[in-house]
Amino acid sequence: MRFHLPDDKKLAHEMVIPIRWGDMDVMGHVNNTVYFRYFEIVRLDWVFKLGGYSGGATQGPVIVNAFCNFLGQLEFPGDILVKFYVAKPGRSSFDTFVTIERTDQPGVIWAEGGAKMVWTDYTTRKSIALPEWLREQIGH
Repeated sequence: MRFHLPDDKKLAHEMVIPIRWGDMDVMGHVNNTVYFRYFEIVRLDWVFKLGGYSGGATQGPVIVNAFCNFLGQLEFPGDILVKFYVAKPGRSSFDTFVTIERTDQPGVIWAEGGAKMVWTDYTTRKSIALPEWLREQIGH
């Protein structure tokens, strides 16, 4: 099943990630849990490159839901292009979407997914307003 990326999404980041031998399961394809790891890698790379999060931070992003549609079975060896989109900023949250393509098959989507991120005060464990620097990056 395919989902429709929202029209107001913004491509925020992309990166190439190698498929590792250890990413596969006994069935010979990338294990379903590893797709979420790929999503995490690109999401955190984006956040760190923005410079808005570091070790010891008192506030930052928390994932409140995540999903993945598996459209094909990725296998070792190969590299994937993971594209990360942002959309729909609210007071304290925004949506993210991710697509995965093999670099040797550009334009073919093997998996797609996303997550809702909520900016949180880690001390109080409550949502707080998105910082202005982040809101500017999301672009809405």
